[in-house]
Amino acid sequence: MKIIVTGSLGNISKPLTKELAGRGHSVTVISRSSERQPEIEALGAKAAIGSMEDVDFLAETFKGADVVYAMEALNASVFFDHTIDFIEANIQIARNYKEAFERSGVKNIVHLSSIGAHMSEGNGILRSHYNVEKILNELPDDVSIKFMRPVGFYYNMFSFIPTIKSQGLIIQNYGGDQKEPWVSPLDIASTIAEEIEKPFSGREIRYIASEEISPNEIAQTLGEAIGKTDLKWLTVSDEDLLKGMVNAGMNPKTAKGFVEMNAARGNSILYEDYYLHKPVLGKVKLKEFAKEFAAAYHQ
Repeated sequence: MKIIVTGSLGNISKPLTKELAGRGHSVTVISRSSERQPEIEALGAKAAIGSMEDVDFLAETFKGADVVYAMEALNASVFFDHTIDFIEANIQIARNYKEAFERSGVKNIVHLSSIGAHMSEGNGILRSHYNVEKILNELPDDVSIKFMRPVGFYYNMFSFIPTIKSQGLIIQNYGGDQKEPWVSPLDIASTIAEEIEKPFSGREIRYIASEEISPNEIAQTLGEAIGKTDLKWLTVSDEDLLKGMVNAGMNPKTAKGFVEMNAARGNSILYEDYYLHKPVLGKVKLKEFAKEFAAAYHQ
């Protein structure tokens, strides 16, 4: 098949590209950086250099594709940009995708959504995924879409490193012994590759998770990996977490969205639909990711 992969060579798109090319598919990877082209080609794929803000580029690149894997790829630095509304930026990319899909005639789409996309409010920054799914669902009925809804990514735990180093603690506005699902990008990539090769029909939703583990268990596992066996997970108020994020330079609106998202994790509202459609857990467990975490921690 002719497959378009967005997201350049990110944590999901790179292993996905490698897997699809290895299976003999014709893969084109969209990247905004021409410096990525040699690495893309080394994986056996073609590079299409352009941006998700350029609808003409997207429509032309999508033409003739059997499947498009679409994600809203924003650099993490936007969280600290006080001029960018994170949710609105994602919504605009979705509008660009919708127009490009319509103009190109693409009929099969795999979209990277998220846990929380079933909620129109109370999910913080994840509300962007609710809005994006809503926009893409406006496409004609003859366009099939598979919405992939992964849970929290393991690599988001890298954000714990500053407070571990400065205060010897993981600090969030939720915690305790209640398990919640986490996922490895490798399991996400594997699941997407599987869905790309399966038949498409209408609109489908699939959750993706690797392991269900509690905050206290996370602290224990990461602590053992970095040589801090006494590492604890400290639960603070929403107000204290928000203050810490804003003081660190985060866009206040984005920071508020993170705090609200975490609060929804703590009271499990975020996971209500997940548990109604619970997936088979993937292969990559936290102990394996903890090795990567330790390497980053000790750099």
